Amino acid sequence: MEILFSFKPGEDLRKRMERKFPSIRFSYYEKWLDAWDKLPSADALVTYGDDITEQVLDRAEKLQWIMVMSAGVEKLPHQSLDKREILVTNARGIHRIPMAEMAMAYLLHHAKRLAVFHAQQEKRIWNRKVEILELYGKTLLVVGAGAIGSEIGKYAQAFGMKTIGINRRGTDVTGFDEMKPMSHLMTVLPDADYVLSVLPSTPATRGIFTEETFQNMKDGAVFINMGRGDAVNEGALLRALKSGKLAAVYLDVFGEEPLPENSPLWSEENVWITPHISATTAMYLPRAFEIFEENLGEYLRGGKNFINVIDLKRGY
Repeated sequence: MEILFSFKPGEDLRKRMERKFPSIRFSYYEKWLDAWDKLPSADALVTYGDDITEQVLDRAEKLQWIMVMSAGVEKLPHQSLDKREILVTNARGIHRIPMAEMAMAYLLHHAKRLAVFHAQQEKRIWNRKVEILELYGKTLLVVGAGAIGSEIGKYAQAFGMKTIGINRRGTDVTGFDEMKPMSHLMTVLPDADYVLSVLPSTPATRGIFTEETFQNMKDGAVFINMGRGDAVNEGALLRALKSGKLAAVYLDVFGEEPLPENSPLWSEENVWITPHISATTAMYLPRAFEIFEENLGEYLRGGKNFINVIDLKRGY
């Protein structure tokens, strides 16, 4: 069996894989063009999910399986993969801990007025008359409550927050005091002090945060997007912020990445930007490889119980 990677993991991970699966031929490249001569013999491809094109698929004529070492699969050619019945799995779930920690960092940054104190520090101002908030008793609404949302909910509950989760059907998820279906989004938005999106990119979620959505939020709410940038109409977001509807906005993802230098988001007061890194820590690849190893073992056994199989028709 031949497995090609479109990135080069650390030497320790490569050696671990080669020791554990001595019969597999692993090859590591920086991009598929470098592996062009090898693609026709590849049984499986390992990728971050943004470089699988129709041309790569046509070239990889023996391909049976794609392992995406991230959660995002929206850039894959779903129809072609479905037509060829190629198995696609991803690393969903490995982001729970780092993203939940980052979510709490955003919440605490706002509530504890850390930006205000940093600005005072730069000017050597000793001012104790800054209104500091508590997370205790506040309501956090997580839109897209799955594995990541569950972890965020649990962390928020530890701070004494009320947690409401939204998912497609409103099915129960650990970490939430209440769960609602997506169809109830507009009815629960006015209750939330903090609205946090961890939505994936699907036809049903793109552009879901519109002018109407933001206007339906509580006055002075804080909006956080850690899911996908295409869930948000950025123009509507800016207008909600400028009007005072939103007190602050924390964005890790954007409709266009990298965020263009001329984007007004860079200079807007009370917008805090991180460059799509909320899931990134030194533990990212080791956790992703644990899922890959489990699935590879299952593949070699001829089994069907793979972790994180993507429904190519639904898109996730």
